[in-house]
Amino acid sequence: MITATLLIIAAYLLGSVSSAIIVCRLMGLPDPRTQGSNNPGATNVLRIGGKKAAAITLVGDSLKGLIPMLVGHALGAGPAVLAGIGLAAFIGHLYPVFFGFKGGKGVATALGVQFGLYWPIGLCVAAVWLFVAKVLKISSLSGLISMALAPVFVWLFWDEKALIGMQLIITGLLIWRHRSNIRNLLDGTEDRISAKTSSD
Repeated sequence: MITATLLIIAAYLLGSVSSAIIVCRLMGLPDPRTQGSNNPGATNVLRIGGKKAAAITLVGDSLKGLIPMLVGHALGAGPAVLAGIGLAAFIGHLYPVFFGFKGGKGVATALGVQFGLYWPIGLCVAAVWLFVAKVLKISSLSGLISMALAPVFVWLFWDEKALIGMQLIITGLLIWRHRSNIRNLLDGTEDRISAKTSSD
């Protein structure tokens, strides 16, 4: 129980490390919380800092979900503990204790959790994201659709109630965080992916 608790706390703290803010500070870029969409995520970093900064941010946000899950696996954590670890890392990204509980929207960190849980799950979610992005060229819609299907992939590859529940909560929170994007999608004003746009 102590080990499980420490793993979950560590996952939240790692998730609370904002890759976007740190990358922008190190590269001399504006604070992503005050520029563009005001979202500390890879898409906004791409808008204000270019592809290199966005790529580093994307990798950093993904690792925040991936590493805690891999550590959990290595220590023999069961489904319930893995679910707690994944959810803690994701919530840390959304509500980071180190940055006033104002974080990003969570697509990259959620994908890291999925790859860390079982790589075919992450691969399926990533494939859906890439397909929708290629066809519709809207980053937020790619994230929403791929994460809406994620609970199905968890159920297909790892039919454990705790893990399915984890993914359902992640999906629900991610949709909530994208509510402004959903309004823009309904209004037809959501930004499309261009040479200067990538994933949240």
